[in-house]
Order: sequence, then structure tokens, then C-alpha cells
Amino acid sequence: MPGHTPANGILGVPGAHLYYEVRGSGPALLVIATGNGDADPFGFMADLLADRYTVITYDRRGFSRSPQHEAVPDERRVDTDVADAVALLDHLTVGPAHVLGTCSGGVTALALLAASPERIRTLVTHEPPLTSLLPDADEWAAFYDRLYDVYRTEGVDPAKEIFKDTMGLGETRPPKGAELPPERLAAMLERLRVNQVFWFEHELRVFTNHELDVDALKAAADRLVLAGGTASRDDVNYRPNLALAERLGLEVVDFPGGHLGYVTHPHEFAETLDRVLRPNS
Repeated sequence: MPGHTPANGILGVPGAHLYYEVRGSGPALLVIATGNGDADPFGFMADLLADRYTVITYDRRGFSRSPQHEAVPDERRVDTDVADAVALLDHLTVGPAHVLGTCSGGVTALALLAASPERIRTLVTHEPPLTSLLPDADEWAAFYDRLYDVYRTEGVDPAKEIFKDTMGLGETRPPKGAELPPERLAAMLERLRVNQVFWFEHELRVFTNHELDVDALKAAADRLVLAGGTASRDDVNYRPNLALAERLGLEVVDFPGGHLGYVTHPHEFAETLDRVLRPNS
């Protein structure tokens, strides 16, 4: 039932420690977090799926409770995140696993499928911000460069507002009954505040400009679900999966809500996720 306490642990990996949580039983489902890097926004949705899946959530390297002890060159960040995901799968699962990646986590998820398709049952990538795939990729790369300059000269908050307005990010609050208890919410918000600096410095321009191995994905396209939000169809974060769908001969599967549908519509998001995972479970 939602609200129960998951098992948690720490996994040592080269140059970092990864904080993770495990809920439920059944086929393994690894959830790769967004650009905020934190596992807690996925907790309620994970609880809803714990009667059908062993749901693994974690804080990504350098974020929240997963300290990074050695700096990773930005050009290797996606590959390092992939290695971290594989290490968690090796540690916590036997055989292929389902994977859900959202936003930056969706970029990592796609790179994981391209590099290690044998590890994957079904991979769902929800609105990965791969503007590198778009016809106007150069314009978006220039936008992220300007946004980084705003962050460095004016601070996090002005840059964050420009980002939210440009990306079309809307409602971020969970529905009644899905909220974190006040103390846990306060702790998470403080972690997210700190994470923003790491994201601007090391992820904003790196993940959006990542050169995805699309040819490698073609051989594993039968395990790939390209997901978008019903409320995001006019936003830029919906477009990379449309570009991938055209190149891979797939369709975009709409999930309830927008870019943060797993937070704002957790019940509906969980049911849609279960529906697309079930054929390979």
C-alpha cells in the first residue's frame, strides 16, 4: 500500500556511492530519476506498483544522497550514469529488467538500451530532452548556452524561471493523498535546492546535446516504449521522442499528465506503465 517504508541501501561504485530503495516483489523495474536526481518524487508511484513489480528507485550520482567522490568529465556523464544503472541491476536483480527513465533519466535509459540491450525486458523513456535529435538542434544548443550564462551571472532562480517558461513545465504538485509527510517533503526540497547547482553545471548542456547511438537502438526497438505526456504535446520535451519514433518506426505512447505526470497523476501513470510493461513481464 502507498506510504509503507521501502528497504534501502547504499551501493559503492567507482568514484561514488548510490543510495537506492526497493519496494515490492515481481519482475524488476528500475526507475532512473530526472534532472533533479532524487528518488523521492517517484515514491508514491513506486508504492502503487509494488504489488506487481520489484521497484528500484535511486538517487543518481552527484545528487541528493548519492555522493560523488571523484569528478566525472562532463563528456562522460551519460556513460557513467549508464554504468551506475548496470551496477544497480547487477546488485539487485537476476536477468533482464524493466526500466523507466524520465527527462535526463530518459537519456540515460536510451543509452543503456543501446549499450546493453540484453539487460532490458522493456525500456520506457519518458520525454528525454534530446534536442540534439531535432532539426533545430543548433538553436536549442544556443538556448542552453545562454541559459547557462544566466545561471552563472544572475543565479539559479532567474535561470530556473526561464527554463520552466520555455519548457512549458506546468503543475508539479501531487494529488491529495499522494503528498510526502511534511518532514520528508522539507528534506527533499532542501536536497533539490542543492541539486539544482549540480544540474546547471554538469547536466543542462550535456544531456540535451548527447549524441545517441540510434543505429544501436534499432536492433532493440521491440523492447523500447517512447512515452510522452498528454499535456505536453505542444512542448519541446515531447519532440525528441517524435523524432526517434520516425527513425525507429515506432509510435509515441501518451502517459497521463505532462512532463511530471508520475507526480501529478501517479495512479493513472502507474496503470499506463503497467499496461506497457505487462506483455514482457
